[in-house]
Amino acid sequence: MSRRKLRPEELELWGRVAGSARKLETQGKLAKPAGATYPISAPQTGPRTERATPAPVERFDMGQGAAQRPSTWSAPETTSARLSRDSVAMDAKAFTRMKRGKLKPEARIDLHGMTLDRAHPALIGFIHSAQSRGLRLVLVITGKGQREDPYDAAPRRRGVLKSQVPQWLRMPPLSASVLQISEAHLRHGGSGAYYVYLRRFRR
Repeated sequence: MSRRKLRPEELELWGRVAGSARKLETQGKLAKPAGATYPISAPQTGPRTERATPAPVERFDMGQGAAQRPSTWSAPETTSARLSRDSVAMDAKAFTRMKRGKLKPEARIDLHGMTLDRAHPALIGFIHSAQSRGLRLVLVITGKGQREDPYDAAPRRRGVLKSQVPQWLRMPPLSASVLQISEAHLRHGGSGAYYVYLRRFRR
């Protein structure tokens, strides 16, 4: 497309426009028009809102232990602790002598090393046989196993027979034959065995 020549009146008009153009006073911003005014907002007269002050943080020095808070959680009882809370059902003097190891067990069974499936029927047979023979004090050896931890969530995993045998003795069919259960004296196995005092056999 060919460019046509501007007419004289067009050249005159362009000259006027170009002559009225002015350089911007600031770079990157539009110049403020002459005589222009901007409204100024009035200062707030209402109550000043105070910012919330954060709570002070306690100073903690290196090596300082954390504050101890009271806890409602308590450790579960060990088997020995539960047995010590049992009321004395047998003769009190005989019980004291038994706890001191002065009563000699009339029979014993060693369950140490057995599985639960073998130990349970073996214990039932032994207790019923001993009671039918008129025996009163027998010894059940379970072994100490690993140290029973009161803070362990699954204490039966530590010394399974040690924790399971007292429960079996309190449940049918053995509960009708057993009068008293107590941890044995050191001379008879200590925490690895139990005294089981039987009820009199009635024919």
